[in-house]
Amino acid sequence: MKKKYDSESLVNESIKYPQVRVIDCLGKQLGICSSKEAITIALDQGLDLVVISDKSNPPVCKIIDYGKYKFSQEKKAKEAKKRQHNSSIKEVKMRYKIENHDYKVRLNQALKFLQSGNKVKTTITFKGREIQHINLAVELLNKMAHDLNNISTIQQLPVKDGKNITMILAPNKSKT
Repeated sequence: MKKKYDSESLVNESIKYPQVRVIDCLGKQLGICSSKEAITIALDQGLDLVVISDKSNPPVCKIIDYGKYKFSQEKKAKEAKKRQHNSSIKEVKMRYKIENHDYKVRLNQALKFLQSGNKVKTTITFKGREIQHINLAVELLNKMAHDLNNISTIQQLPVKDGKNITMILAPNKSKT
């Protein structure tokens, strides 16, 4: 009775190791034996021989129902993916000659991004000869960092990148 399996796991006949450490379905160690013997033992019980750890010497194999094993592995992976939080970088752009009201709008945008757990990349762009006033742009970025210091930390200090100056703020882990 041949079963078809995916290529990522070593199961039954695809196990090519000369010797393996075998664990039965109850978790009891059966010891070290040849791969062919272990496959025979597993098939006699109506189960499969699956490589659990190929890093050890000899590799560890377990006698289990492969379908149930694969299902539980997929379920664990799905749960782990559900729990992980992917934070993305949101960008707030402005000019160094920004008016106070417009600055507050950008500050509120950054605040919303940080509260939702995203990082904020604040960019100040220059046109033409405005690049001479880098100190004003750095002051503006420092002001924004100071205004948001209760909810964020500076991940990257202001850095000049061509005709832009950027700073990255990350949300505080304890506050969110």
